[in-house]
Amino acid sequence: MLPPRFPFAFLLFTFDLNIMSDQKPKREFTANQQKIIKRYYDNIDTIALQRLAELAGELYLTEGKKKQKAWASAVKAMENLKVPKSRIDHLLKEQKPALVAELVKELQAKG
Repeated sequence: MLPPRFPFAFLLFTFDLNIMSDQKPKREFTANQQKIIKRYYDNIDTIALQRLAELAGELYLTEGKKKQKAWASAVKAMENLKVPKSRIDHLLKEQKPALVAELVKELQAKG
């Protein structure tokens, strides 16, 4: 006896055919999760400033490739904080962690 031609054809009708689509299903968050997400976005500036302060400390302590990575991360953090491009370029040119620390103090004073 020969096997059926499409033994798993019934699966086409039992599963949602949108599985392969590029759209992700809409995520529903609990009320608690929504509050956490809202607080995160309300405090994103403070979080970015804290990250820049941590990177300033890393710039003092690291050497070699890690230092270059820390500078790249610091540039991203400064861009997120909307520091003027000319100031970022100046800090990169000087490569002095003390200047980044001064920037952090200025931004904290504004905050």
